[in-house]
Amino acid sequence: MSSQEPHLRGTDLASNHGVVVENPPPVQRVLDPTPDLLGDEFFPLSGKPYFHVVLSKSNVRPLYLMGIPVKIQQILPCTKIPTVLSYRGKKWKMLYNGKNVKHKRFDGSWRTFVNDNKLKVGDACVFELMEKSEKGLNFRVQILRGDIPSKFLNMVNGESINAPIMIG
Repeated sequence: MSSQEPHLRGTDLASNHGVVVENPPPVQRVLDPTPDLLGDEFFPLSGKPYFHVVLSKSNVRPLYLMGIPVKIQQILPCTKIPTVLSYRGKKWKMLYNGKNVKHKRFDGSWRTFVNDNKLKVGDACVFELMEKSEKGLNFRVQILRGDIPSKFLNMVNGESINAPIMIG
């Protein structure tokens, strides 16, 4: 901008091959065109301990059991302790049961988290341990939906539910 162009001072400018554009429109990007994933949040892990689970039938209906993998049990307390799962700005309170139990797990309140977030077999959850204290545990959760996009569901010749690919 030269001193001979006072009318452009204080405005947003963008230049494209020597052409000055006053107040250019914002760049719009399609972040995720898959409608099944709208509203889910994804972010890099912070480097804190985490575990991930691809949900099976026992994690959702009808049993609603969420066992904690051995790899992270080693750093969790061997007691019952209040636990919070945080996802999309909401919080779910439950108990982590690490006392006198062969399999460490979340209590029955896990069911509410599953139902509120419409979790299904094949979805994956990443649980990142954000806080661990005598007062409780706090996990930040990411949900990765396992849904097959509808455009693939109707394919034929070994590419659909009615004509599966057999691996022998």
